[in-house]
Amino acid sequence: MLAVKGIYKSGQLILKEKVPFTEAITKIVTFLEEPKKLPPSKLDLTQFSFTQSREILKNVKGSLSDALIEERLRAL
Repeated sequence: MLAVKGIYKSGQLILKEKVPFTEAITKIVTFLEEPKKLPPSKLDLTQFSFTQSREILKNVKGSLSDALIEERLRAL
């Protein structure tokens, strides 16, 4: 068994040392740190209703994006 340090970043494992293997081999990767906990999602998709969102937005004339920008500019 051979142990080699490396960094896992953006879905790739980058080894800090060259390894002497030229063919495909079985590996075991052990992460020495615990992953950071992601904050819980504020949008509960089980409570989402397309019909409700259409009802809420029925009085919005034009683009929802434009309406949000205008609302936030007024809040400043």
